[in-house]
Amino acid sequence: MLLSQYRKTDGGIQIVARDGTHAHLVATEMSIYDLAMDCAQRGVGLRDRIGQLGLGKAVDLTALYDAGQMLPPLFHPDPAHTHLTGTGLTHLGSASTRAAMHEKADKAETDSMKMFRWGVEGGKPAGDAPGVQPEWFYKGTGHALVAPGAALQAPAFADDAGEEPEIAGLYIIGPDGTPFRAGYALANEFSDHVMEKQNYLYLAHSKLRVCAVGPEMLVGDLPQDVQGHSRILRDGKAIFDAPFVSGEANMSHTIANLEHHHFKYDIFCQPGDVHVHMFGTATLSFAQGVVCQSGDVFEISAPTFGLPLRNVLQSSADGQGKRVTVAVL
Repeated sequence: MLLSQYRKTDGGIQIVARDGTHAHLVATEMSIYDLAMDCAQRGVGLRDRIGQLGLGKAVDLTALYDAGQMLPPLFHPDPAHTHLTGTGLTHLGSASTRAAMHEKADKAETDSMKMFRWGVEGGKPAGDAPGVQPEWFYKGTGHALVAPGAALQAPAFADDAGEEPEIAGLYIIGPDGTPFRAGYALANEFSDHVMEKQNYLYLAHSKLRVCAVGPEMLVGDLPQDVQGHSRILRDGKAIFDAPFVSGEANMSHTIANLEHHHFKYDIFCQPGDVHVHMFGTATLSFAQGVVCQSGDVFEISAPTFGLPLRNVLQSSADGQGKRVTVAVL
């Protein structure tokens, strides 16, 4: 089952569900966030709860997308309670680009390659014991979450603005602090790779950018092998077109291990919060020398996730921007 939601003309949120090609309104006034919290409280799964609520008339998701009405598939009504995070060096092949960016003059093993090797050796533990920790980063709150079809704004101080096609896990925290996974969705973990390349310690800065998720959320298990495609369109023509893969068959960590090392922190288990956690990628246009420009359209697709995720790049025209001055009380 795929779930999505859109903004109605009266300002409300409408959930849409589909199995296969036909999408139908879900007979509820709840958002997906409300529905997920309701399921956590009732102890029932999303699919079963939607079956209880029932479906209404068919709806044209493509038309809603084109009209700019689609929303991210899960977010908290207060953006401060949506947390955007991710992990890197989790996919087989993901280390090569990073290692080239951070290659040492003496050709010794880079810190990136070392962490990748740790993941290969210990990211898929047997039994219930935790595996090795992945690389982890913070992207911001829900204020940085961009809807499908909306613009990805690069800040004035950015050195670069590049896509990262990924799968994200979407979670709510139940009333007792238990994390619940609502589903998975396509994500563009938009980053500044030129800034990161200067020094790997700048990775934290390079990740503090907006990102896009959606438009549809897969309810249920993530397939072992996800086959997707990442494109960049300029004036309607593809300047970058490459496959990307995800799913545990293509990863050095299990999803469960990545989830453990995020939600082991009590600060991330606050009741009612939403978490959008991106699992990493192995495909970047930056690795092929592509320099994105304002007006370029990022398109990330995978048949498993329904409609593609599309966003246009919008760069600030303010050069480096003005220095922030802190006011004194």
